[in-house]
Order: sequence, then structure tokens, then C-alpha cells
Amino acid sequence: MKIKYMVILGSVLILLIVIYSIGEFKEANMMKANLNEKEEFTDKELEVIYLAGGCFWGVEAYMDLLEGVIDVNSGYANGETKNPTYKEVINEDTGFAETVEVKFDPKVIDLTTILLHYFKIVDPTNLNRQGNDIGDQYRTGIYYNDEKQLKVIEGVVNHEQKKYAKDIVVEVKPIENYYLAEDYHQDYLKKNPLGYCHINLNLAKEGVDRESLPYNEITYFKPSKEDIKKKLTREQYQITQEAKTEMPYSHEYNELDEKGIYVDIVTGEPLFSSQDKYDAGCGWPSFTQAIDIDSITEKQDYSLGIKRVEVTSKIGDSHLGHVFDDGPVEEGGLRYCINGAALRFVAYEQMEEEGYGELKVMFE
Repeated sequence: MKIKYMVILGSVLILLIVIYSIGEFKEANMMKANLNEKEEFTDKELEVIYLAGGCFWGVEAYMDLLEGVIDVNSGYANGETKNPTYKEVINEDTGFAETVEVKFDPKVIDLTTILLHYFKIVDPTNLNRQGNDIGDQYRTGIYYNDEKQLKVIEGVVNHEQKKYAKDIVVEVKPIENYYLAEDYHQDYLKKNPLGYCHINLNLAKEGVDRESLPYNEITYFKPSKEDIKKKLTREQYQITQEAKTEMPYSHEYNELDEKGIYVDIVTGEPLFSSQDKYDAGCGWPSFTQAIDIDSITEKQDYSLGIKRVEVTSKIGDSHLGHVFDDGPVEEGGLRYCINGAALRFVAYEQMEEEGYGELKVMFE
């Protein structure tokens, strides 16, 4: 009799847990719906990213819980056939990955936050497997439709790699094709709350830890040596990677007097502002300070037989120039003497478009 009662009690407890989980899932969806129902959006106001993370039922349900995500649907991406069916994707060599299309309002949630959530729910070191699902249709992938997204994606992947001893095997590619899955796959877990899901949906309520992470560490990263060589001119490479120095008065930035910021030519890290630029008469672009002292590194340099202080970018470790103590006293007394070839100028009018919009407050 005791065993019978224990079995009954255990069954009741399991049922209560299931009911509670369903209630939590429905409540989260209702709260999410209330947050977004007041506003209608056009496609121009939204951004889109495509995420493959194993069975799309769970990925779709998870992303749909995030505030600022306006629409999510399940489908098949980057395959080799047209109008694939679920049976074809599962049983045939179509090359498609189960993928979700995520449309989001960038004013509420940005791509970095979405990707940090994505990495919470996948094992990025597993090739062609997530949870109990095995096959190349269950591979992980981040597929973008805008080249501007690539910098953020690569930055987040690079950041996440630090957490793993094994290599991350998440595909990062442009979206080549995407076909909606059959109707019964859409909102599957809303229709079937007890359905299979390899993802803990409650993780969506915990958010992601953005505050403790330097913004630059997520957004900017140093490419491989080969990629840097492909990206830079010979002079730019020699200066940033081999600590060479350009001839004085040889670079156009020495006399440039436009409103904007100067970023690392290698990584895109924002380094200096036109507001802090001045004519030092030395022949190189000169600044009284960096935008953020944490974006640069200062090192002792005895390469010419004299003591100098070399300035490099923090993330890219690009050689920029040197800092001297003969700058304007009223501005702090420092002169950052920088090689123009180590920088890229972003005009104020282009800052928003190129992802530096949050720095425009410096000019107000």
C-alpha cells in the first residue's frame, strides 16, 4: 500500500510541475505580447537574423519570449533544393538546417543581446548535434542578411570562444535561402506545451550579463594575421603590426578638420574624437586624449635608444604612435602623436549608420 501511495504522490507531483511549467510559459508569452501589442512595425523598422540551434521548436519558443523580438518563425535555411518539406530535410541530403527567422526592434533589443541569448541555449562546440537531435539539419548557425551584422556576430563568437577549450563550430554565413516550415511547426510549443524541447525556456527570463562586459570586447575583435594582411595596405600593415612610422606631413588626417571620430583601422575600436584633435605642428595627427582611456594601452618603448611611451589599441594591439607630455597644459598636458595610417575616420553624419551612434552624445 505504501508503494501504491508513493507512486500516486509522485505522479501528482510530476503533474503539478508540468502544470506550473505550462503556466509559466503561457504567462511569459502573455507578458511579452502585452509589451509589443501597442506598436505596429514595418519591415524597414525591424532587423532580421537567422539562427540555427538544433530542433527549431525550442529555439523559436525561446526567442519569442525576448522583449523586443517582434516575430519569430521556423523554417529551413541554406540548403540546395527548392521548397523543401520536413520529411525531405530529415531523410534526404538537402543541406538545409532547421532555422528560425528572428525579426526584432533594434530600439529595444540589439543583435548582440540576441546572440548572447542564443549562446545560452546551444552547445556551440557540438557539430551537427544539439540535445538528442543528430544530423547536419541540426547544426548550429548564424546567418545574416546584412554585411553590417557580421562585425557584431564575429565579435560575439570571438567572445564566447574564451569560455571553451574546444573550437566553436557555429556556422557564420550570409543567408542564401530560407523556406518557411509547415504550419504545424509554427508556434509548436504554444500549441503543444508538453511537446519535445531540448531547451530550458526559463533561461529567457534570466537575461544576459551585458553590464559586466566591456562593450568593445563584444563588438570588436582582432582578426587573424592573414585577414589583417588582406584588409590593410602594405603601409597600414607595417605601421599597425610592425610598429613602423609614417613620414611626417604625409597623411591627410594631419590636416583633417571635420567632425567625427577616429577608429582603429584593424578592429574598428573608437579611439579619438575630432573634438580633442589639434595642430601640434609635428606632422602627425595629434590629440589631447583618447575617447576612453581603457580603449588604449601604453607601453615603455626604448627602440630608438631613448625612453618613449608607445600607444596601442587595447583589443587590436595595433601600434598607433606615442604619447608625450608636451601637449596643451589647459587640456591636461598630453600629446597623443598618432600615425594617420593606423586610423580610419568616421564622419559624424555616418556614425549612426556605422554602429557608433551611442558616441554621438560626445558632440552635444
